[in-house]
Amino acid sequence: MKEISWEEFEQIEIRTGTIIKVEDFPEARKPAYKVWADFGPDFGVRKSSAQITKLYTKEELVGKQIVAVLNFPAKQIGPIKSEFLLTGFAGDDNEVILAVPERPVRNGSKLV
Repeated sequence: MKEISWEEFEQIEIRTGTIIKVEDFPEARKPAYKVWADFGPDFGVRKSSAQITKLYTKEELVGKQIVAVLNFPAKQIGPIKSEFLLTGFAGDDNEVILAVPERPVRNGSKLV
């Protein structure tokens, strides 16, 4: 494991957001959703794709608060440009289990 400095960690914009819209992403190579999340007034609404279809329905994702990385360069994934990285952990069957705040916090709050 490569160690990083505190200064390097501080450069990563890990922020909270609330999922406001989810759509199927049939063009994706692996099953995925198109996800829009509100990161508050400083960062706005951003979109991404997420391979989280094994454990989450579209309906249960809307309104869920998430933890995401905002300062990766945008990445073209099929017809959409991914503007954030949704974070999670790989479960026993490699399904993605979302990283979420334990309690509600303001959208755009930074992980400290």
